Amino acid sequence: MALGLSLRPKSGCKPNAPKAPRLNSVNFLSRNKADILLLGVAAVWGSSYLATKVLTEHGSVFAILSARFLIASVIMLVVWLFTSNKRLDRRGFLIGVFFGLTQAGILSLETWGVKLTSATNAGLIISMTIVFTPILESLWLKRWLPRSYFIAATVAVVGVLLLVSGNGFHTPNWGDALMLGAAIVRSIHVTALGQLTTGFSYSSVSVTFVQTVVCAVVFTAADVPGVIASYSTFTAADWADLFYLAAACTVFAFLVQLWAVRKTSAARVSLLLGTEPIWAVVIGVFLGAEMLGWLGVLGAVLIIGGSYRAQGIELKHRNVPVLPNGPA
Repeated sequence: MALGLSLRPKSGCKPNAPKAPRLNSVNFLSRNKADILLLGVAAVWGSSYLATKVLTEHGSVFAILSARFLIASVIMLVVWLFTSNKRLDRRGFLIGVFFGLTQAGILSLETWGVKLTSATNAGLIISMTIVFTPILESLWLKRWLPRSYFIAATVAVVGVLLLVSGNGFHTPNWGDALMLGAAIVRSIHVTALGQLTTGFSYSSVSVTFVQTVVCAVVFTAADVPGVIASYSTFTAADWADLFYLAAACTVFAFLVQLWAVRKTSAARVSLLLGTEPIWAVVIGVFLGAEMLGWLGVLGAVLIIGGSYRAQGIELKHRNVPVLPNGPA
């Protein structure tokens, strides 16, 4: 016997009211796109130290940097061609050249440092840029920071001392020293960049394109025979690694910052990018199988906590523009 099922509501019965739309993953991604992309930038920057560390086992430092920035220059050329604002006068061009040269110096220190120390140490020590830069800006602008900032900065410095001590206090190795030097030079670079570009309407893409090309030329010219020799020994995996450093850690990171700073606050951009050392530790330990002794773990906690706290104090003290200052 067939069962007759009516799809019409019985008389006197109201149809079910439509349910309120549920928040889904698409809505979540749309509302938090800027935050997610900025965390992505912090993550790829954190991963760059391990990626570079692996490459230094297969090629010279200048060959790695040369290949990375030649690839980045080609990608930036494509981006520049599709950019509507290409404004770049003589001053803007010279600024691009100058900061290309200083960036080349920073990246040389960083890459040699990564070669001689662990990726975890490198990612943590370079984060001291967050502490050094506001101090240099205060000296430049003659506007001093509150005492609480220097307390947080001291905590971060103590963290560096513990980190480089390993499982016992000893003289830091050359890699750690080079990374600390890179953090200081990067702080000078960022401070000068902020002061020299304020009030001038240059195309950020054009200036960065010039800076990227200058880096490619400097690194290639620094050791032409060594660069050519290393190119011939790079494997397909090495070239994939280099493309990742160029596309993700250089071009993607820069473009996301340009876009995100217009979609959210400068403070939020800085705080999200400040998670870079956390990603460096996670990636170095879990993917690179690097080990930290208990003093190293304590040092990592103090560096991250002190730097993050110092950054928060500095952002409350005054508004500071966010600049593309990660691994370029």
